Amino acid sequence: MSYSDLQSASLGLRKAKHLLRRTSFSYTKELLLSLADLTPERAVEQLVNTTTNSWPAPYDPLPTGNPDGHWTSSAATFSGQTRKKRIVTAWWWYNALQQNSLKQKASFFLHSCFTVSKSVGGTASASYFFDYVRLLDHYALGNLKDLAKKITFDNAMLIYLNNTRNNARNPNENYAREYLELFTILKGQQIGPEDYTTYTEKDVQIAAKVFSGIKIQPKRDVIDTDTGIPRGKVFVNQHDKTDKTFSTAFNETKIVAGTTEAAIEKEHDDFVNMVFQQEATALSYCKKLYRFFIRSTWDPETEEQFIKPLAQDLITENFELLPILKKLLTSKHFYDQDDAKDSDEIIGSIVKSPLNLLSEIVSFFKLEIPHPENNALEFYRFFNFVHNSCFTKAGMPFWEPNTVAGYPAYYQEPDFDRHWYSSNTILPRFNIIQSLLAGRDRSNNNARIYVTLDITSFVEQNMTNPSSSSDLITEFTDLLYPEAVSEERKRYFSKILLGDFPSGYWTSAWINYTSTRDNTIVKTRLEALITVLINAPEFQLM
Repeated sequence: MSYSDLQSASLGLRKAKHLLRRTSFSYTKELLLSLADLTPERAVEQLVNTTTNSWPAPYDPLPTGNPDGHWTSSAATFSGQTRKKRIVTAWWWYNALQQNSLKQKASFFLHSCFTVSKSVGGTASASYFFDYVRLLDHYALGNLKDLAKKITFDNAMLIYLNNTRNNARNPNENYAREYLELFTILKGQQIGPEDYTTYTEKDVQIAAKVFSGIKIQPKRDVIDTDTGIPRGKVFVNQHDKTDKTFSTAFNETKIVAGTTEAAIEKEHDDFVNMVFQQEATALSYCKKLYRFFIRSTWDPETEEQFIKPLAQDLITENFELLPILKKLLTSKHFYDQDDAKDSDEIIGSIVKSPLNLLSEIVSFFKLEIPHPENNALEFYRFFNFVHNSCFTKAGMPFWEPNTVAGYPAYYQEPDFDRHWYSSNTILPRFNIIQSLLAGRDRSNNNARIYVTLDITSFVEQNMTNPSSSSDLITEFTDLLYPEAVSEERKRYFSKILLGDFPSGYWTSAWINYTSTRDNTIVKTRLEALITVLINAPEFQLM
């Protein structure tokens, strides 16, 4: 197995599809064709170029007549916090669709590493949740260790894992436990009573003392000097002011207690530095990166030859995420080119999450979404369909996984990403394309969704030779599926488009449409074809 980068050859369409699906929520024919002509290095460089959010800040159009508007920049107190949290997720998703950037995928990856739920367990203020999402965006292509320091002071996290209740005289170990077990070094193999190789129960207790006295700042008037984002603060009189000595898992490191706000923050930084000095921490993040960007499972050879060297690179780079992402995304292994067979392991190996599935459909078919401020009410009615029917009913409550461990697809073996595609989620997944074609929510009593896919216009404006049934099906399958499909599959799709008629039937129908603008026949046939193409097993994978 080779860990070296690809050579200078261009990606081609197949590898461009693979790269774009794994790195962006925006997936278009035009971008695919442009990436196909680039080398992996140049393509990744293009994808890491970030642009300013087209929707600068969340906007609440309610109450009618006197909207709360851009409430996140106001010091006033507002009602409707549950609605506003959903608006924050709408703001994030809308901007993710507008940018062909790795940043949003990396941001959501960080959400899987440092989990906060917008509702489960409660984060109280929607503005706190907004700050949390912005913090992930800020470090999406930045430094993991720095984020691991900043996340402790995030108001949403302080509430979500109860650290705002952690005092010297009344310690709360919840955040300390999850910080070690899930957020950073991870729990290793248990080798003794309360000893998990990478840390011990004693370390959890001592870490809770390090975190004591760090609490929310309700007015959001403490601004982090590095990020410009509101954060919590240290309450010195509630912090444990004893020195902290950790177990042999951390070489019995002693951290000197702080007695001032600045010294307590240094104490916290010393603790994070100690955790990140352990090789197990770098390895834990590289396993998460592998599972998120490449594949859910791997063999011992892959761990030895790819993941562990990547972890050493992460240490060398002082936990800067972008250099590691570049190495991962330009490696032969990422494109399944490190052995004799390049179609058996990586490409098409991950079941799309509901987020990936819907975002690809919306961006590929160029759906016109109402503007979130100029047409706010229709936008939010559409997003309610997205949030409830496309995400939650399909097994992905958006930005609110049911546990602090995150979505089962990223941690729960042996199924991992197969959790996305089950008897409970398959119908909502299949309803997505049918709802968009109808402009009605098939999972919710055919309620109007304010967005409709005009498949006839899309085909006319975007497909190379729409009058040829064979060319049309080949182009669709080439663009939509990770791998080329067999002639047998194409014949099956042709049967959907043509019914029992010969291929000339479609040509005549298309010519009739272009001359008369009567789309009665072509619309019906195209909607049948697209429904089958999107709900086929090939499209469920990336």
